[in-house]
Amino acid sequence: MSEHGLAARRAAVQLLHAVVMRKQMLSDVLDAADSPMTDLAPPDRARARSLAVVALRHLSMIDAVLDAFLEKSPPFRVRNILRIAAAELLVEQIADHAVVNSAVNLTRESPKSRHLAGLVNAVARRIAREGATIWAQQEPPRLPNWIRKPLERAHGEETVCAIEMAHTRPVPTDLTLRSESEAEEISKATGGEVLPTGSVRIAKPAQISTLPGYDAGEWWVQDAAAALPARLLGDVAGKRVLDICAAPGGKTLQLAAAGAEVTALDVSATRLERLKQNLDRTKLSAKPVVADMFSWTPEAPFPAILLDAPCSASGTLRRHPDLPFAKDGDLGPLLKVQSRMLRRAYDWLAPKGTLVYCTCSLLPSEGEDQITRFLEDVTDAQLIPITSLPESFVTPNGQMRTRPDMWFDIGGLDGFFAAVIQKP
Repeated sequence: MSEHGLAARRAAVQLLHAVVMRKQMLSDVLDAADSPMTDLAPPDRARARSLAVVALRHLSMIDAVLDAFLEKSPPFRVRNILRIAAAELLVEQIADHAVVNSAVNLTRESPKSRHLAGLVNAVARRIAREGATIWAQQEPPRLPNWIRKPLERAHGEETVCAIEMAHTRPVPTDLTLRSESEAEEISKATGGEVLPTGSVRIAKPAQISTLPGYDAGEWWVQDAAAALPARLLGDVAGKRVLDICAAPGGKTLQLAAAGAEVTALDVSATRLERLKQNLDRTKLSAKPVVADMFSWTPEAPFPAILLDAPCSASGTLRRHPDLPFAKDGDLGPLLKVQSRMLRRAYDWLAPKGTLVYCTCSLLPSEGEDQITRFLEDVTDAQLIPITSLPESFVTPNGQMRTRPDMWFDIGGLDGFFAAVIQKP
């Protein structure tokens, strides 16, 4: 086993520790100054993150297999080494000799665990020989109760189980195109397929920056569900559009590509810097504004506003299996912020203007319930039923709701909610 491969596995073990023990989000660990990824080459960095994500996505299933072969739980670092090994053996089906050797070598690196190298060797080999049978008997990891129970009430047990199954599957890469007329050409060049909503989906893992069209800015990475809310504003060519909570910029890029004059508002200067980089790469233009929307006021009302409100991000669990470890489900403060944002955004809307409110959440409390309360409080606001999306994405009330179990056979979707509101 080369040190090159061992470095990625070592970093993956450290990432698991940060998420499970310290309750940190992977993104925060990766961006930290003392990140275990700092000195890794880009391929190793990508591999370490991928390994950690695979292990977290299947953690309860992996632990069930490990517990079948362990008489007592080993020290946490050793368990994480075995978790990474099990992820490679059972999910990715990597050759067992490479996985077992690396697990043993990682165990020997620490004086505190060196004496357990024999145990790790024995358990890893048993996973390779016998683990598949136990693995096949496992149920998909359950959603945390603060997500599962509201979903059961909204959609029923069967749908929740389907969502949990979807969360165990590999997540494809979706591209939003600067020019949708080039969809067929870009799909052929990247080895992807054109989705019914116009995004291009790449099923196999790929290094994004090496794909055709990246340097030319012909597309950007954005889940197919996340690409839908901006389209609900309709024809924005020549219009002034406000994108609130805009960074890292996927929706801003969509609106700019559609010909809008976009003001991209976000409280984070760091995140807006990423938006500027994306604008440069795609050769699109927008006006980034670093400000808190509760202290900022536009010079004039906007005919179109997109509010992608901060939320639990529960709809992105399939991409971010670290989320349940970092969040405790206390949504009270967040729901109040969403409500205030929605009301303030509506105040900035010009007469006959259109506001799209959206969240990457599966929870009705952050979507349907927010809109219901808003319409009760703001009696002149009008809910405009959505007619431009596939019927399966539209609720009986005419709002957008996507779930991970939708499009299951072609890779699923993030969970998203959106509603269209008009000011008379």
